[in-house]
Amino acid sequence: MTDALTRFHPTRTAALERLHRFLPQAGRNYAARRNYDMGRDGHEGVSTLSPYIRARLITEAEVLQATLARHNAKSAEKFIQEVYWRTYWKGWLEMRPAVWGQYKSALKGALDNVQTQSGLRDRWEAACKGETDIDCFNTWAQELVETGYLHNHARMWFASIWIFTLRLPWELGADFFLRHLLDGDPASNTLSWRWVAGIQTPGKTYLARTSNISKYTEGRFAPKWQLAAEAPALSGPPKPDAMLLPEAGLPRPTQRTGLILHDDDLSPGFILDAGIAPVATAVITTRSGLSPLTVAGHVTDFASAAAQDTADRFGARLGTISYPAPTAEALAHWANAKELDQIVTAYAAVGPAADVLAHLATTDGAPPLYRVRRSHDSAAWPHATHGFFRFKDKIPQLLEGPWAAE
Repeated sequence: MTDALTRFHPTRTAALERLHRFLPQAGRNYAARRNYDMGRDGHEGVSTLSPYIRARLITEAEVLQATLARHNAKSAEKFIQEVYWRTYWKGWLEMRPAVWGQYKSALKGALDNVQTQSGLRDRWEAACKGETDIDCFNTWAQELVETGYLHNHARMWFASIWIFTLRLPWELGADFFLRHLLDGDPASNTLSWRWVAGIQTPGKTYLARTSNISKYTEGRFAPKWQLAAEAPALSGPPKPDAMLLPEAGLPRPTQRTGLILHDDDLSPGFILDAGIAPVATAVITTRSGLSPLTVAGHVTDFASAAAQDTADRFGARLGTISYPAPTAEALAHWANAKELDQIVTAYAAVGPAADVLAHLATTDGAPPLYRVRRSHDSAAWPHATHGFFRFKDKIPQLLEGPWAAE
């Protein structure tokens, strides 16, 4: 087993154990220590739950409910906001999916340039291998590649150095993260890199400073005179207007139903408990679609093992379990072989799983597909119209909503 999967065992039991260990620290201790990166074996100041929430082995609603059972909303405010950051990013991109397409197109161009420009290729390879002249950057690159995780503050420093000091295309850095992060998410990752670069909030960039790095690593690093002194905003396509969220609802429970279990949501109980009893389930993982390059083995292995853990736990409630290829054609063949009248699946936000499901929905001969969205997402996503600070004003209202029922 890789170091990444040893640190982040891909099961729901491991997720619940990690949540239980962290909960005492979710209040004021988290607020005080969340910005400190003490190295790969020193992440006690944060929850490190993100790989599990990314796959929804444990859901945002469960984390919020457990936190509020231990702390009041005021003392746990910073941690609650951190949970909602991921929700906010997903909602923002869900209403502007063209931004994901813009990123993928620009990434293809950057990778083409890597093949034709030897200087760019050398600098990109050195950055990915952690072989630059900047010790802290090298340490973070190696931690990411080996463990599949990086502290959020280190991610910001890393992205800033990548863009403004090493002068590498931000899309290549975003791709490097998606290829190695266990919690790599199209929304959180793409939009965070855009924010550092000054594209997400036009003109507002993030500059990594020696004093900040020294303070929040408690002197482990102090890259004096090595970092860019300024961070001029990059240009990008204008942000598209927000779209309405698509409809999402349950199918008819009386028809012969199949379930697609995918690695964006591995907690199917909210569908099964609504009276849906699938006669067959197709289990797919789509992490290899996060990049046109090879995605790290620990990323795909985590998703596959987590999906298997879910299939094992839900067992007989899933009907006959199959493992088709994660393509619309393979899923349509599975559905017809099982003589399904309809297919149901948890709603997948923008990314490779959503792409597969969208293709399936328009595939000739495939039965109707119903994508069921969680009440947590349906309540929060429509508020992701502007910046997070406007969104966070809605958090007290959202905490009183129906999310706890999931």
